[in-house]
Amino acid sequence: MSDVATAGRRARGGGGGAARRAERTGISFDTARFIERNIPNFEILNEEALQIIEWNAETVLEEIGVNFLENPGALALWKAAGADVRGERVHIPRGLARKLCATAPRSFTQHARNPARNVEIGGKSLVLAPVYGPPFVRDREGGRRYATIEDFRNFVKLGYMSKWLHHSGGTVCEPTDVAVNKRHLDMLHAHMTLSDKPFMGSVTEPVRAADSVEMAKILFGSDFVDQNTVMTSLININSPLTFDSVMMGALEVYAKAGQAAIISPFIVGGAMAPVTVAGTLTQVLAEVLAGVAYSQLIRPGAPVIFGAFVTSIDMNSGAPTFGTPEAAHITYGAGQLARRLGLPYRSGGSFCGSKLPDAQAAYETSNSLNMALLAGVNFMLHACGWLEGGLVSSYEKFVMDADQLGTLHHLAKGVSVDENGQGMDAIREVGPGGHYLGCAHTQANFKSAFWRSDLLDYKPFETWDEEGARDTEQLASERVKKLLGDYQAPALDEGIREALDAYVAQKKAAEPDAFI
Repeated sequence: MSDVATAGRRARGGGGGAARRAERTGISFDTARFIERNIPNFEILNEEALQIIEWNAETVLEEIGVNFLENPGALALWKAAGADVRGERVHIPRGLARKLCATAPRSFTQHARNPARNVEIGGKSLVLAPVYGPPFVRDREGGRRYATIEDFRNFVKLGYMSKWLHHSGGTVCEPTDVAVNKRHLDMLHAHMTLSDKPFMGSVTEPVRAADSVEMAKILFGSDFVDQNTVMTSLININSPLTFDSVMMGALEVYAKAGQAAIISPFIVGGAMAPVTVAGTLTQVLAEVLAGVAYSQLIRPGAPVIFGAFVTSIDMNSGAPTFGTPEAAHITYGAGQLARRLGLPYRSGGSFCGSKLPDAQAAYETSNSLNMALLAGVNFMLHACGWLEGGLVSSYEKFVMDADQLGTLHHLAKGVSVDENGQGMDAIREVGPGGHYLGCAHTQANFKSAFWRSDLLDYKPFETWDEEGARDTEQLASERVKKLLGDYQAPALDEGIREALDAYVAQKKAAEPDAFI
C-alpha cells in the first residue's frame, strides 16, 4: 500500500465524526434501490437451440482457438491448465473453459462508499449505469464538441442526482483536455468525490487499473478492498476471438485484487461476427467462456459478468444500427446462455444511432431498454446519455433516458394481487355509475399508484402553449440546469479527500503529459 493510501487510512480514524456531521446537515437526494425483478425473463431459444449453440461454442474454442496476443504469462497459464497452445493461439479442449468458469460467483455485492447505495449484481437484480466512452458531448446550446473534464464532472453530478440510476459508471465521456496517461486519475477522483454511488475502474492500461485499485484503497481502506468488491470494470474482447494484452493486463489486475470485471465481446454483426443470430451467439459464448475462464485462472472466485454488446450493421453505409429485432434476439439468447452458465449478465442500454435526441433516438432507445429488462440483464451499462452510436454523451438525452428508467423499475415490480392490489374495497365503495377519484382506496394509494415522469409534459394544450410550447429537448435542457444548480457533493472525510488529492498530484507529477 502506498504512503498516500496509508495516510488516507489514518485520516479515517480521526475524521469520521466530521464526515458524519456533514452528512447529517447535507441535502439528501432520493435514489431508488437497484431493481429486483418480479416478472419472468423472456426466453427466445428452446432447449435444442441452446444445446446446439453451446456445443458449437466449445467446438470453436477447441478447433479454431482464440488469440492471446503479446501475453506470454497468459499462454503459460493456459498451457499449465491443459490447453493446446500454438504460438499465440490457444486451443481449449471441450469442457475445460466451462469447468474453469464454475468457480466464478453467481452474484456479488458491489460496495459503494455510502453503504445504502450498495448494489447486488446477479440473480433477479438489475443495476443501471450511465453511458460509457464517448469522446464527444452535445447539449442544446453548445452543440456537438469534444468532451472536457468539466463535462465529465457534470455527468457524474447528473448521475448522482438521478433518482433511477444506481451506479456512477466509468468513462461517462472522454475528457480530451486532460493527458491520455493521466485522465483516468481525474475521472476516478470525480467518481469518488462527487458521488457516493458505486463506480467503475480504468482499463486502458494495466498500470491505470492498478491506480484504480490504489485509489479505491484510499477511499475504502486497504483491508476492506482486499475482502470486498468495490469496483466493476469493462474488459472488451477484440472480436473475433482475440484477447489483447492491454485488456487482459487490466483483467489480471482486477482479478488478482478480487474486483469485478465485465467480460464483453464487442460485436457488430456482419463485420465482427456472422450475420445470423445463432452464429453470433456461438461466437459470443465462445469469447465469454475463454475470458471468464482466464479470470478464474488468475484467481478462482474472482467476480465476473457475462457481457454482450451486440449491434447489427447497415449493409448500405456500414454504420452500426441499434434497437433492431436482430439485436433483441441476440440479447435475449445471450441472457439464457449466461443464466445456464451461472453468471451475472451485462447487456442493453439507451442505444440509438440518431445524431439528436429526437424521435429516432426515442424509438431505438425504448426498444433497447425494454428488451434489456425482459432479457434478464443484471448490469446495464449505457442506460442513459448515449447518442450517435456511442460517439456522443448528450446532456439532454442523459436526463431524458434517466427519467424513463423509472418505467423499468415499475415494470419490474409485476402485478400485485394482495388485498390492496385487488381493489375490491374500491369497487364496492364506488359501485355502478360512480367514480374512483374520491374513494378511500384511491386516497390511500394515489401517491404511489402510478409512475410519474419528472420531465415529460402532460399539460393541456393551452397551458403548454402559454408556457412557451417547449419540446422535450428544451424541457430536458432546463432540467439539466436545475439538477446541476441543485447539486451538492455528498459528505466525504476530509482526510480521505486530502489523501486522494495527494495521490493524484503525486502520480501526475511522476511523468510528462502524453496525448496519444
